[in-house]
Amino acid sequence: MELKKTIEMNRLFDFYGPLLTHKQQDYLEMYYQLDYSLGEIAEEKEVSRQAVYDNIKRSEKNLKHYEDHLHLVADFNKRETALRDLSDYVKEHYNFDEKLKEFIKQISMER
Repeated sequence: MELKKTIEMNRLFDFYGPLLTHKQQDYLEMYYQLDYSLGEIAEEKEVSRQAVYDNIKRSEKNLKHYEDHLHLVADFNKRETALRDLSDYVKEHYNFDEKLKEFIKQISMER
């Protein structure tokens, strides 16, 4: 399985997983997070390999559809990048300002 696609599907699943059916969530979790093969999922769920494949493909399509319309992942990634850039800038130019560093720490949820 391609790593880039796995990362993308896991990120989409993190945001939109609750919008899928329980069965879709279960199959995607087994496939992308637990690294089960289609055959292993089919055996576990007592369905055909084709049924598992169809369910996963339909679920992937749904996740991408949600992202196309809601843009939650893209917006999150933009905010994450902007916050990282801001943090780097502050460290470089305002490292003496403890209050500013504390605000950035709170925003980025650093511990």
